[in-house]
Amino acid sequence: MLSAPAEPTKKYMIEYIKGELTELTPALATVEAAGVGYAVNISLNTYSAIQGKKEVKLYIYEAIREDAHLLYGFFQKKEREMFLLLITVSGVGANTARMMLSSMSVGELCNAISTDNARLIQSIKGIGKMTAQRIIVDLRDKIVALGITEEIPAGGTMTAPVNNEVKDEAVSALTMLGFSPAPTQKVVVAILKEQPDLPVEQVVKLALKQIK
Repeated sequence: MLSAPAEPTKKYMIEYIKGELTELTPALATVEAAGVGYAVNISLNTYSAIQGKKEVKLYIYEAIREDAHLLYGFFQKKEREMFLLLITVSGVGANTARMMLSSMSVGELCNAISTDNARLIQSIKGIGKMTAQRIIVDLRDKIVALGITEEIPAGGTMTAPVNNEVKDEAVSALTMLGFSPAPTQKVVVAILKEQPDLPVEQVVKLALKQIK
């Protein structure tokens, strides 16, 4: 007699990392737990939520490749669930999914999908017309079924005056997301000239919409 099939295993071994936040940029967080410093790729949503915190808990997705073992971290499970759905869509990899979650909140992205707003999704760097339509078709029903349509509340904000640190941090984050430093810096400087009081995460969000 055949035995019942085994329960499917999780796609990740690490559920979350909880520890001291030792370094933070809009694209990367270093969390020290049990004496080990974990470099965790994050979105701007998570950056906003953990900014200013000493201790953090990030829900983890592990991307294991032949040439790298990367960690992606999320402040709330809903963001990780959205990320996991996005990477099931053909043409959407982990970095593209992170880009999408840096350009929009989970609530905004869910709203765009549920209202068939392909044009808004296309405005995100790296998302073409066919991919935007595929995201809508593939995920429209799933986001409702999983109950992840609620807006993730924003985290802290930065009110420090604009200076080179803001510019450099924004350029660094965009470079880590795959953009060339020279044109990126021009866009960031232009944004800060028009809106000098913007926090880093907002500068990066605006730049993502302008850099093509």
